[in-house]
Amino acid sequence: MAASRLELNLVRLLCRCEAMAAEKRDPEEWRLEKYVGALEDMLQALKTQASKPASEVINEYSRKVDFLKGMLQAEKLASSSEKALANQFLAPGRVPTTARERVPATKTVHLQSRARYTSEMRSELLGTDSARELELDVRKRTGVTGSRPADEKQSAAELDLVLQRHQDLQEKLAEEMLGLARSLKTNTLAAQSVIKKDNQTLSHSLKMADQSLEKLKTESERLEQHAQKSVNWLLWIMLIVVCFIFISMILFIRVMPKLK
Repeated sequence: MAASRLELNLVRLLCRCEAMAAEKRDPEEWRLEKYVGALEDMLQALKTQASKPASEVINEYSRKVDFLKGMLQAEKLASSSEKALANQFLAPGRVPTTARERVPATKTVHLQSRARYTSEMRSELLGTDSARELELDVRKRTGVTGSRPADEKQSAAELDLVLQRHQDLQEKLAEEMLGLARSLKTNTLAAQSVIKKDNQTLSHSLKMADQSLEKLKTESERLEQHAQKSVNWLLWIMLIVVCFIFISMILFIRVMPKLK
């Protein structure tokens, strides 16, 4: 079935949004969020259309739109660790949007954002840029009066304080990352347990449904055979009754003149 005009417009806008998400955007960029909102409206209209595509296609569109929406929400989080954790729960599309794509664009965007958030977490953990800036600031302040022993001691104390602050920051970030990793592991194990139980329940339900279907088929065959037997016996009884009545009528007709 040919795609409707609404579906074609949705695919074009979806390709545009995927391309914008893959590019390096300005933090004040607002068009992508507006485009994703328009995608949601078009998807809802497509679901209610009479000539809507197959359910698998609509589910794939929904999966990609939800991914783009979740990616925008993750970018608004404060710390890179929170962004990385939110990025872990995003599910990119499984099928390319256009025939020119070998790999789904949303999957590429997912990998890029994961690498970017990991790099940001590493930068925050190591604190290379801020440590370098603070060390240069301390060196500038110590360079003015570097010849004085008292100032040298003060500058050394300030440098030790800066290094201690950075060490505390690194330890705090490491503890936060460790806590996030433990939370993610716990949530993953809980999800696996729930999925496993659901699979077992589904398998048991399917097995019971198959058994019920087999029993229903057997009982239907038995009922059909019983009905056929009942019809046969009823037919024979009716034939016997008709023959008996017929013979009785003949005898009655022959006996009546003799009585007169």
